[in-house]
Amino acid sequence: MQITSPAFEQGGSIPAVYTCEGRDHSPPLKWGQVPKGTRSLALIVDDPDAPDPAHPRMTWVHWVLYNLPAGTAELSEAVTALPAGTREGRNDWKRTGYGGPCPPIGRHRYFFKLYALDVLLDLKPGSTKKDVERAMANHIINQTQLMGTYQRK
Repeated sequence: MQITSPAFEQGGSIPAVYTCEGRDHSPPLKWGQVPKGTRSLALIVDDPDAPDPAHPRMTWVHWVLYNLPAGTAELSEAVTALPAGTREGRNDWKRTGYGGPCPPIGRHRYFFKLYALDVLLDLKPGSTKKDVERAMANHIINQTQLMGTYQRK
């Protein structure tokens, strides 16, 4: 399984349009080679370098999606209409939806983690990354990630 973005390469810089200094739009994402037996997908975007990459104290959650249909192969740029059945969890801004990179200091890494699951997750609206990770335990068939970086101007 693989995940890519036409907006930035693995390990590359995330364009400003996808950050708090730009339009704060979600970047376009594409994936493939989803394993047979996958019932749903989950996507978690987080930053393990918060607040300072030299002294990280927490992982900041930027986006939580789950129950994406297994046949989904991409999310468009600035996605507003998610695939039918997809649910959004709450990010660390205490809201649903994408929140782009906005590091207070230094160059941070942002991980776009995609999980193939053998179940649909039965979670309440507004579930957190931790809720999704708990529900995914023992149901992950495969996983992959795309990492991009960003430093404010």
